[in-house]
Amino acid sequence: MKKFLIAILLALPMTISAQDNTWERIEVEPVAKDNPDAKYLAENAVPMVDGKVEFHTVIKAPGKSADEIYSILLKQLEKMVQEPNQIENSVVAIRDSIKHELAAVFHEWLVFKHTALSLDRTKFNYQLHVLCSDGAADVTMLRLNYDYDLDRKPIHYSAEEWISDKYAVNKKGTKLYPLSGKFRRKTIDRKNFIFNKFDSLLNEKK
Repeated sequence: MKKFLIAILLALPMTISAQDNTWERIEVEPVAKDNPDAKYLAENAVPMVDGKVEFHTVIKAPGKSADEIYSILLKQLEKMVQEPNQIENSVVAIRDSIKHELAAVFHEWLVFKHTALSLDRTKFNYQLHVLCSDGAADVTMLRLNYDYDLDRKPIHYSAEEWISDKYAVNKKGTKLYPLSGKFRRKTIDRKNFIFNKFDSLLNEKK
């Protein structure tokens, strides 16, 4: 009996060690990293309307009249066409205070990369159409196109044939193509900035 107990006690450390080793060997699956391009790959990230790329939003502005919204956004568009990133012929083309309608044409630089040795950018052309009503602004970015590599061999791209899903996203829908993808990212970022700026101006607290 005594020999039997000694044998059990001698076996205990080995059992514990075996358990420890078993726990140590558990393999934890690595946590999948978020795809940095997720928002650029999302469904309807680049919406098509009748075969054309168009970004559209309705910005709510509770308590503001159509006249107030028109005045605020006219001022912002006039500021935008004078910004340093504008090239030439950017202009507020329609100012209809009766219909509360605005339209502006933009020709501006989108910069992909700027270092001491190189500058990678494209001329981005588009229009903004704004229709104001009591409590809301209907905003559309349309007629988007690009003029790239102007200093060497200029290439013209339409948004429909360059940043749409068909031309900028791989067949699995998991990543952007290197060249057209950078145009898609910058365009979506620019659109988001403009729409968010309009929203903040119409809803800022006094």
